[in-house]
Amino acid sequence: MEWTGTVETMVVVERGDELGEGYRRRITEVYVRSFAADFVAFSRDTGKLADAFEHMLLLERFYIALVDGEPAGLASLTEGDQTLFAPRWREIRRHLGLARGLLGYVVIRRWFMRPSDGARPRLAEIGFVATEPAYQGRGVATALLRHLLALPGYREYVLEDIKDTNAPALGLYAKLGFTMYKRRKVRFARRAGFTELMSMKLVQDSTSQPTADRSPGAVRRDTEVLPLPEVES
Repeated sequence: MEWTGTVETMVVVERGDELGEGYRRRITEVYVRSFAADFVAFSRDTGKLADAFEHMLLLERFYIALVDGEPAGLASLTEGDQTLFAPRWREIRRHLGLARGLLGYVVIRRWFMRPSDGARPRLAEIGFVATEPAYQGRGVATALLRHLLALPGYREYVLEDIKDTNAPALGLYAKLGFTMYKRRKVRFARRAGFTELMSMKLVQDSTSQPTADRSPGAVRRDTEVLPLPEVES
């Protein structure tokens, strides 16, 4: 049987702090599930990771894709010396224990809070682009990125340290106009299943920047209406 109809997925993008503290836990759960492989040294239990990390996310730095009111994906945006997290040692230790809590706290501060090389005001760094598995293939990441590229005040964007094995992400970024500008090898990368980390950039002019008025079906500035792909069976 072949199904050729189209179904529209309404993706609404909101900044985390605009959603409010009532969404903090769900946003954190999306974050830890999406990047659980990076945190296995601290814990393999995503619930425990969410408990430990919930307090530290700076919601104003995260943009959340909502489908039917539920967080379906996220991405971060910073400029200059802005950071994404404000970790508290005691809170992390309380949930992860002394040894793993200390490791987690040090790694977060040293590797997740250090500005990227070349960071400066008005240069927007996009990071932690992720979609919940249940919503993958439905345009969530595309909606998020288009929203970020339409924000006022930015013309230059970078995406840092993308694993060379992440072909879907690299393909999406290229489709939106990003180009490769840096590659770097990382010690023990092969143990983690990749070879290089790649960085991409985009410089928009006034004619190429997406506008706030998007598809005819969009009901607000931060809403993206995208068709699902055709399904064959």
